[in-house]
Amino acid sequence: MRKDLAIIVLAAGKGKRMKSSLPKVLHKLAGRPLLGYVLDIAKSLKPQHKICVLGHEFRPVRDFVRQEAGAFKIAVQKRLLGSADAVKQAKSMLRNFKGTVLVIYGDNPLLKPQTVKSLLAQHYRLNVNATLLSATLTDPAGFGRIIRDATGNIARIVEESEANEYEKEIKEINTGAACFNNKMLFKALDKVKLNARKKEFFLTDVIQIFYKMNARVASLRLDDLAQASGINTPADLSRAERLIQQRLQEALMNKGVKIVDPENTYICWDTRIQKESVILPFTVIENNVRIGRTCRIGPFCHLREGVVVADKSVVGNFAELVRTQIGKATKSAHFCYLGDSRIGKNVNIGAGTVTANFNGKKKSVTIIKDGSFIGSNTTLIAPLSVGKGAVTGAGSVITKNRNVPDGAIVAGVPARILKRINE
Repeated sequence: MRKDLAIIVLAAGKGKRMKSSLPKVLHKLAGRPLLGYVLDIAKSLKPQHKICVLGHEFRPVRDFVRQEAGAFKIAVQKRLLGSADAVKQAKSMLRNFKGTVLVIYGDNPLLKPQTVKSLLAQHYRLNVNATLLSATLTDPAGFGRIIRDATGNIARIVEESEANEYEKEIKEINTGAACFNNKMLFKALDKVKLNARKKEFFLTDVIQIFYKMNARVASLRLDDLAQASGINTPADLSRAERLIQQRLQEALMNKGVKIVDPENTYICWDTRIQKESVILPFTVIENNVRIGRTCRIGPFCHLREGVVVADKSVVGNFAELVRTQIGKATKSAHFCYLGDSRIGKNVNIGAGTVTANFNGKKKSVTIIKDGSFIGSNTTLIAPLSVGKGAVTGAGSVITKNRNVPDGAIVAGVPARILKRINE
């Protein structure tokens, strides 16, 4: 990828149709804010400049950009006057830049990096002033239509709200992603007029200005139409969730993970599962979960953030884990809650086991060492440590700080030592 590239990510919109106080680009898809997927694309291209234009409720969005993306420059659109005005906010940051500007939208998380690379390659190969990412849809409702002249050249883009009945019948649409010659872009932006109906400046009006200047405009036709989908409503978000789940799960299955029922399995964008592991139906896996090789997870299992499951382990039905590490060949087959736990290898967690990790003020850690056997319906009140090879009787309650020694057998409420295995 050439270095004379600047990327502008537009994330200023209010997103009224989301019906939410949360900025639209911070709504999550597979556990990651929409904007995060777009920032990932920008980072992967390693451009000379990366700029994110923010606007509505910009502070939490700014905090996310700084946390996730590092070297992005941030511009703020103080008044939401449309996409053309938003791009103009980046002008001072590109004053001495000579090259290509790629504009992408922060609410388009289904766009793939390879598609953007192909768009840029087309732009460079044809040596034009602008290249649009277009698509042909059976139902183009909601999208701006690409208008071509009699010789097939792109003459303008008309937004649906401005289109007449003939123009609405056009199937070729503008997806939003586009490349521009930097100098020509900002020259044209100064000529964009305020739309009388919307009271905004449309970035798409630049294309007609280019056409009148005899500046060449090309396009790249998008075959994977799902990538054209932006997120504007909760229904859009739901549809996108199904698509991203399909992508993520297929990627895991291609590496040797068996997901028995993908439609009834939920994973996150950063889920890591090693090959030969099996994920059974109705399993929910949240952020930052790592599952080793040859594990069995589910059915009806909930792995929350920060869970690590080592090779050959089992986490079964109606189990909930959070911020918990499970060692190799450990079994927690059913009906348990393990929170803030550090569990060794070859441990058996009996049905109904609960680690009581929260006392109303703070959360504490439970340690269960290698080879232990935790009897059914055991309650372990953290902070607590269960020693190597120890056994708890069914229904035991191990109170906080009453650590169980290695090899001890304990039972009762509260539990007491009955004997040591080696005695």
